[in-house]
Amino acid sequence: MNKKTAAITAVGAYLPDFVLTNQILETMVDTNDEWITTRTGIKERRILKEEGEGTSYLAIRAAKDLIAKKNLDVNEIDLVLVATATPDMLVASTAAYVASEIGAVNAFSYDLSAACSSFLYGMSTASSYIESGRYKKVLLIGADKMSSIIDYTDRTTCIIFGDGAGAALFEPNDEGLGLQDEYLRSDGIGRNFLKMDAGGSIMPASEETVKSGKHYVFQDGKSVFKFAVSNMADVSAKIMERNKLSHDDVQWLVPHQANKRIIDATARRMGVEDDKVMMNIHRYGNTTSATLPLLLFDYEKQLKKGDNLVFAAFGGGFTWGSIYLKWAYNS
Repeated sequence: MNKKTAAITAVGAYLPDFVLTNQILETMVDTNDEWITTRTGIKERRILKEEGEGTSYLAIRAAKDLIAKKNLDVNEIDLVLVATATPDMLVASTAAYVASEIGAVNAFSYDLSAACSSFLYGMSTASSYIESGRYKKVLLIGADKMSSIIDYTDRTTCIIFGDGAGAALFEPNDEGLGLQDEYLRSDGIGRNFLKMDAGGSIMPASEETVKSGKHYVFQDGKSVFKFAVSNMADVSAKIMERNKLSHDDVQWLVPHQANKRIIDATARRMGVEDDKVMMNIHRYGNTTSATLPLLLFDYEKQLKKGDNLVFAAFGGGFTWGSIYLKWAYNS
């Protein structure tokens, strides 16, 4: 009897209409297109402009896109996970609201937060629920409205981040496809280098925290870059070694879209050619929890049943890891 694995059987996505180009950013902060492109690989990013709407707005639309494409009966969804660093609000679960809004009345739901590694960790979580045998359909959504926590006078962060959402459905598979292996890591030293100081229990919101800009993302770019380059490359190489995969065996590298130089370094360490590296950072920037599912959405038509995919991510905290997955369907 074959071991039951958890496979991705459908993907969906949503991106806001407003396009924030490098040229527009040139009018807002002291920067230029060449500087941004050379250092990050980003040309434009999407920004959610709808008044009063948050991460759930993005997540609901990505979920509905998947549901429509798959012709999925929402009553059959057992669990809705929302991977995000920017929940609608504290205390109240964004995932619970999303599940209700898409009509998944038989599902339980919760948020999962691990910064830019949230969706990667969510893949592990979704797969574990499926492999347990107790659940048949888990909807994992990666969504972030990063524009809500970005200071658009800070050129070190405002050039990087964008808004968006992607969704993936996990179901049981008995052909040996789906998630094969994972190597997930974390190190608390990271909270010094990538964080948002105020709004949590250490520094609750006050007039002073707002005035001093403590509710915006702070990033020590050099330190984060150094940690990300070495760690994303290390875990990707390790997952290949552990599963006896050569660079010829890997059809696709699915890397978190934080910086093109980090992606290139990871691919070089794995020995993977450029045409096997999924990339959309130039169009969307870093959408945090949404980068991995947005890649799957953009490249879905090129994926073939049985393809070996290696996922890699690195996020604040620090959190990072790699997952080896066999693709389960032809588009």
